[in-house]
Amino acid sequence: MPPQPTATQLRKGVLELAILTLLAEEESYGAELVDRLSHHPGLAAPAGTVYPLLTRLTRAKALTTRWQESPVGPPRKYYSLTREGHELRTTLTEDWRLLVDAMTTLLPDPA
Repeated sequence: MPPQPTATQLRKGVLELAILTLLAEEESYGAELVDRLSHHPGLAAPAGTVYPLLTRLTRAKALTTRWQESPVGPPRKYYSLTREGHELRTTLTEDWRLLVDAMTTLLPDPA
């Protein structure tokens, strides 16, 4: 089931952190990132969302790229974190944890 519009807006705000976190684990090419995101409920995003974000993060010097021949099909562009990318991930993680803590105290228990 595709995310609802309100969930989509919330998800857009965390996709950058999710991508940086996945790339902190290991470098990936775009289609692989789309697939890796799809394994996490609520974070699945189409290529049309992921690739512009990768481009923006690369222009911001948070990511670096390299091309590698593929065993099938055209060469693949691999993305990895730069020092700035690791710093951005740390900052976004701290911000995320503050927001989660604040919302946890604000929202009532679901029971």
